[in-house]
Amino acid sequence: MSSFRPGRFVGILVGTVVILAVGVYGPATLLGPLPAVTATKSIPGDSVTAPTPPTLSANGASAIAVLAATTSSASGTTSTGATGADSTGTAVPPPIAVAGTTEALPMASIAKVVTALVVLDAKPIVAGESGPRVTLTAADFQSYLDYDKAGARSVAVFADEQWTELELLQALLLGSSNNHADSVARWAFGSVDAYVVAANAWLAENGLTGTAVVDATGLHDASAGTATDLAHLAGLAATDPVVSAMLASPASALANRRGVENTTSYLPEEGITGISRSYTDAAGVCFLFTAQVSDGASSFTFSGAYIGEPTYDALTADLTALMASARAGVGPLPVLAAGDAYATFESAWGDEASAVVGVSRTRYAWQAATPAAATVTLKDFATARTGANVGQVRLTVAGEQVSAALKLSEGITDPGPGWRLLHPIVMITALLEQ
Repeated sequence: MSSFRPGRFVGILVGTVVILAVGVYGPATLLGPLPAVTATKSIPGDSVTAPTPPTLSANGASAIAVLAATTSSASGTTSTGATGADSTGTAVPPPIAVAGTTEALPMASIAKVVTALVVLDAKPIVAGESGPRVTLTAADFQSYLDYDKAGARSVAVFADEQWTELELLQALLLGSSNNHADSVARWAFGSVDAYVVAANAWLAENGLTGTAVVDATGLHDASAGTATDLAHLAGLAATDPVVSAMLASPASALANRRGVENTTSYLPEEGITGISRSYTDAAGVCFLFTAQVSDGASSFTFSGAYIGEPTYDALTADLTALMASARAGVGPLPVLAAGDAYATFESAWGDEASAVVGVSRTRYAWQAATPAAATVTLKDFATARTGANVGQVRLTVAGEQVSAALKLSEGITDPGPGWRLLHPIVMITALLEQ
């Protein structure tokens, strides 16, 4: 008959514990995952150049937007930045700066730029060609007579004569011809009313939701837009190959050697390329343009809109002040400097390191305002070698998003079996979390 032996029981219990310790605790600590490092995000000081705001007009409304920046180097010319919206109706990016009212104001002949772009969207012209020939009608001749009698800008036409689409657009944009605005709208869409429907749909598709037209000429006060929208409209016009070529080489004679005065040019000596310049009693002086600042190796181009200027003298003074502020504010910006730390890491066993910018990102741009805080995304890790990619930093500068990879400044290595065995709670917690 057997009897209970306490010593034997204790021995079995101790043996079981030892077996479990060797079979479970050992592998859990020696082979299990290490706890992830603790990350603390930080913002390096003096990483962004102090802003130099543009000098905009105190009259009406004005805005400027990034168009492009180019930098020449040994490897060639690089360009960054653009304006406008994509075909899905994405909202336009924020402007560099805005002044005056944010309400839509009458835009005078800037509406003709909308007309040109909408017609080109519906009836595209192959680069280097003139497009189809259009036979003008009695209605086109009557439009010319009506506008000429009213003292509105017009370019002479006659019934049954032929103009190419390009010549119609040149008269429209360069000559600011009101009768050509109506003629090209009727030709492309069947009627001015049908054009208006198409134009407002085009504006919405391009993110210009604060702008609307009720005619093709802009003579109607209800054809109005916000300065922000119109600055981006200038960018859309300047990057259209047909319009940009037209502005770069303005025609002096059109169909049948018809003379045309270029109304767009204004202050070219300041680096300004005019796209539309006009005046009505309701709108005041309105000007759509692009401008460029260059240091010889790099250049920065922006688009702009001034609406509601009281006089041409006021426009001249305001544009001169703007370009002076541009020459002072545009330059190379150390946006993301190599070595700048955007996070620090500490491991449970005491190793420390930083997430630093690996390669500098600079931009030739206009830092018009203090940028929003950088967005930092970090990877989860327990160990990594020096220089490992541990995240990314993004920053919006002058309307452009710039990013750089973050690298580990010092390696964080495995602490070894001794530390693992002496920290069972930390190791088992890491195992359970996985």
